[in-house]
Amino acid sequence: MDRNKSNNQPNKGGQSRSFNKQNQSKVLSSTLSTSRGQAVRAQKRSQADAQRIANQYMAAESKPMRANFIDDSPRLKVIALGGMDGGGSKNMILVEYMDDAVIMDCGNDLGVDLPGINYAIADTAYLEQIKNKLKAYIITHGHLDHIGGLPHIVPKYPAPIYGSKFSIGRVEEIFENFGLPMPEGFELRTVTMNENTHERLKVGQFFVELVRITHSIPGSTCIVLDTPIGRLINTGDFRLDPNPLDHERSDVERLQELGNEGVLALLSESTTTEREGRTPSESTIEQSFIDIMKNAPGRIFIGLFSTNMNRVQMIVNAAVHNNKKVAMDGRSMVSTLEMAVRHGFVKIPKGTFVPIASSNALKDEQLVVICTGSQGEPSSALQRMSNGEHKHIKLKEQDTVVLSSTPIPYSGNDSDIRVMVDDLLKKGVHVFRHSTHELDGIGPLHVSGHASRDEYADMINYTKPKFFVPIYGDFTSKKYHMDLAIEQGIPRANMLNAENGQIIALTKDKMEIIGEVPSGTVLVDQTGSIVNNVVVKDRVLLSEEGLVAVVLTIDKKTGNLLTSPDIISRGFIYMRDNEEIMNGLRTELKRAVSQRFKRVDLDRFKAELKDHVTHYLFEQTGRSPIVIPVVNVISGGGGSKQNNNDKKQQGPEKVESKTAEQIAAEQQKRFQEMRTRLLAQDPRVD
Repeated sequence: MDRNKSNNQPNKGGQSRSFNKQNQSKVLSSTLSTSRGQAVRAQKRSQADAQRIANQYMAAESKPMRANFIDDSPRLKVIALGGMDGGGSKNMILVEYMDDAVIMDCGNDLGVDLPGINYAIADTAYLEQIKNKLKAYIITHGHLDHIGGLPHIVPKYPAPIYGSKFSIGRVEEIFENFGLPMPEGFELRTVTMNENTHERLKVGQFFVELVRITHSIPGSTCIVLDTPIGRLINTGDFRLDPNPLDHERSDVERLQELGNEGVLALLSESTTTEREGRTPSESTIEQSFIDIMKNAPGRIFIGLFSTNMNRVQMIVNAAVHNNKKVAMDGRSMVSTLEMAVRHGFVKIPKGTFVPIASSNALKDEQLVVICTGSQGEPSSALQRMSNGEHKHIKLKEQDTVVLSSTPIPYSGNDSDIRVMVDDLLKKGVHVFRHSTHELDGIGPLHVSGHASRDEYADMINYTKPKFFVPIYGDFTSKKYHMDLAIEQGIPRANMLNAENGQIIALTKDKMEIIGEVPSGTVLVDQTGSIVNNVVVKDRVLLSEEGLVAVVLTIDKKTGNLLTSPDIISRGFIYMRDNEEIMNGLRTELKRAVSQRFKRVDLDRFKAELKDHVTHYLFEQTGRSPIVIPVVNVISGGGGSKQNNNDKKQQGPEKVESKTAEQIAAEQQKRFQEMRTRLLAQDPRVD
């Protein structure tokens, strides 16, 4: 009988298919005490929660559609594709004028806490519309939140990359170490600029200049962009260190000259605008390392950011002063150090460094190890040492560990650091942290790479901008920056707290937001591949609720189950501890097959089965896992017909024919063997 046809016909009582549809849940759910609506609502809540988490990192095409924006007027447009939220990450600002455009910084976000996600980059959907205008990428400095997006974005929208010598070295380094192949024909083009000579290079209708600024990485610069409308200055990340270790002070004189000449708009980073006073100089912590190395009884391990080459130089100097050898561990740190030494940014006296693999040959009091892991990163060198998984180093009592950093703002890694410190202390290791340096009786161990309020105020006063736009920070930090700018005499009407995607239009006399372009976040996994938002939602659901798959094998002719239902659970419940629930589910599945399989088409049956399993599991556990129904329909009669055809084709040769029952028995035997192999793979499967 045609099941589809029978379901479209009125029944004896004159009721149509719609009546059956309305009552199907009552038929299947007659033994359940909770309503189907409760289960559905619980599942929708779980899905909504997962979607809300995934939506924090939504791609541009997933966002609500906006009207197309077309503006051909001769206004300067400044558009942040990233960096205007989340504490300043995936920083990326587009400047567009008529037929020319440049991008200032192109970073990633390493603070994404989602299953299987390594980092995020800015969505570049808008660049697809203007890719013929793009003339350059201009980099303020070499931290990944300012350059980490380049290997993904530049090959799609090629243009030369401009930056200081160290910044370009970092750019070339991340392209060399990028895990995915570049498109055929792509060639990385870089332009190294001298920030000390104030050289100006023409890029389309713009002129670019870099101005030296101090930060926690060498080669940091402000970008000065002269446009037909006026001058823009992007500060990049900065502090105004009066006594940096490399003696490369901020070029305050040039900033003041530019301010006196006239600055249309200042785009100033806003990471730490809530911190009063001034950020201490890097030189204030040098004595602390000398003292620790002088007094520590055993080996010394110092964890710091992999790009902080000035700090590395400071530690090397202290080690040489105390007649110690230095080993280094952490792939990213070693790679950056090699580049820094090659370009002359770090000076290593001959014989100072030893390979980490040979470090055990030294006496304990002779060794200093510089390594990654100050943020408690799971795969970092220091983390592996703390949990005993490091290949060459086994920590022991009387070793000393120094964490020369503080938790990255907005990253939420405080708990990771705390767990690592616990593990270190359990081993009897001496641990020194900047946050407890006074309790520990030592000097400071870290200074921030970012300005404090007095320095942010200085930047405004040096450059004297007509308009002010706080960048590279969340809404709150940018709001505090605007309040500070008002104290420095900038009218509130001349500043904006813009969001990603908003178009800031500038003329010589006016600044306003005139629309939006597509913006969002693209997620990247450990291999460097892009991960769709829908996949992330499913991963969140799996991590929160788990998965249940039910496998049914049904005889097509009779509509009966050929085997007991198979149930596979992952991340939901441990089935061997919940046999009563599983046996009850099998009973419900058998009843569903007997009541509904012959009465509806297969797709409809699987949909009803999914709803019913969800309902049952919610009643039993109060949870709504992802449910995947698998229905194998086996025909017992098809094989006999095929054998008869084969017999006719083969002529008089005698062919042994099999009955439908024999074929069905063979199929069932093969299925049972496959099932046995499957279920033997994992003890979590019942």
